[in-house]
Amino acid sequence: MAKFTLEQAAAVAAIHQVINEWGDELDRNSGRQMTQAKVLTDDVAYFVGGEWREGIAATQAFYDERWDRLTAAGGAPVMRHLHVNYRVKFAAEDHATVTFQLLFFAKVGEPPFVGFCDPLAVADVRMECRRDATGDWKISRFDSNQVFQRG
Repeated sequence: MAKFTLEQAAAVAAIHQVINEWGDELDRNSGRQMTQAKVLTDDVAYFVGGEWREGIAATQAFYDERWDRLTAAGGAPVMRHLHVNYRVKFAAEDHATVTFQLLFFAKVGEPPFVGFCDPLAVADVRMECRRDATGDWKISRFDSNQVFQRG
């Protein structure tokens, strides 16, 4: 059974929110404004595109390059990231590990997509979050593995 102090419960809500803001940035802007979203630490370790990116600049470069590649190939997809089954554990007062499942939908075109409802992938996600000197929680590590992939 999960048991949190009042401060930890407030931190869980803030961590949940920053992860949702991360997903919202991916959904609204395909990650092209990840730096401006202020959801990642400057020294974030970020596994995406089959390799680790060290730092926010390298992470932002991945999303910028991906956007350019996809639009050149016919269009960047509309994406939706749905997060479920959050589990938060505190390693320290200002450091938490978070696991959850992510359902990922994507399709090129204009919504609504009638008759299209199966996810592209279901992934197990592992994140670490740290609270900075201003009290804001940010994602300091992102890793995931896709358990199910649409063929």
